Parts: sequence; structure tokens; C-alpha cells
Amino acid sequence: MKPVTKVASPAAIAVLRQATALFPKRKKLSDGLLPSLAHQKANPNSDHNTGLAVDLTHNPKNGIDCAVIFEKLKEDERVDYLIYDKKIWSRARRKEGNRKYTGSNPHVKHLHISINATHRSDTSPWFWWLNQPKVVNQMVAKLQPTPKKKVAKVAPMGVLCTCCKVHNTKRKAI
Repeated sequence: MKPVTKVASPAAIAVLRQATALFPKRKKLSDGLLPSLAHQKANPNSDHNTGLAVDLTHNPKNGIDCAVIFEKLKEDERVDYLIYDKKIWSRARRKEGNRKYTGSNPHVKHLHISINATHRSDTSPWFWWLNQPKVVNQMVAKLQPTPKKKVAKVAPMGVLCTCCKVHNTKRKAI
């Protein structure tokens, strides 16, 4: 059994955040990061247990076409394996191409993405073919506004300086 973590990897979280930034109206019904207890028991070796897997809801009407994403992410070195619509593709067996997936969940409502552990902290764009860097940078800019510059205040003549605790002198006229 793979160890169960309480926190998903930054890379897995980034998949969902970036998908939502690109397509804010997308459905999220089958999205998933960490496993439920039932999932852990049924799938003790799931990458969801380690925080290295993410499920992305198939919603082509609102921009998320998992069939397209399944094909594109084969090019991404961060991906260990993908499962979608009764098919599995893995980096380890990539020469075989897509294989028939016979697991209990056929993955027709979502794409399963398993991330290579060496890339667990990589949050670079997951949807690069959609000109994502520009969109994600705009999203980050909205979330983190530019801090205001601090303007130094000068104490009036004859008043003790209270700008810091380093000095405690009266300002003198020049």
C-alpha cells in the first residue's frame, strides 16, 4: 500500500487551478486530488494516496476536452501515466501507445493524471498549447496585487522620531 498523504502535491493542485483559470465556467463534479477512505481501501496503490494524482472533469462544452488533453499531456515529462475513456497510456510503456484500461472505473467522466514524483513541485503551465502562460500570469497578478510603496515620513521639527527603535533623537533644523 502506498503511504497516504494529507496534502496534494503542488503540481497536482496546479492542474486544477490552471484549468479553472483558463475555463472559469468548467464543471468540477469529477475533479479530485486526495482519496476518500473507500478509494484508499479499493485502490491501495493509487497515486492519489501520495498526492501525485489529479482527476480533471471532462467538460468540452466549457473548455475541458479530456480527449484532447489526454493526447497533449503525453508530451509532458511530468506525466507518469494517463487514464481516460477506457484507455491508459504510460511513460514506461509509451512505445505500446494507448492500451485498454480494465480497472473498475472506466474514467469516462474524467481524466486521471499521475505525476512523476521528481516533478511534484513543478507548477509550470499544464495547458501550454492553449497559450496558458499569459492567462495564468494574469490570474496570478489579480491574486497578488503589486504592493504599495512605503513613503518615508519625516517628523516635524522638535518632535521625537518614532519611525523605528534604532534612534530616538529630536530632528534639528539645518
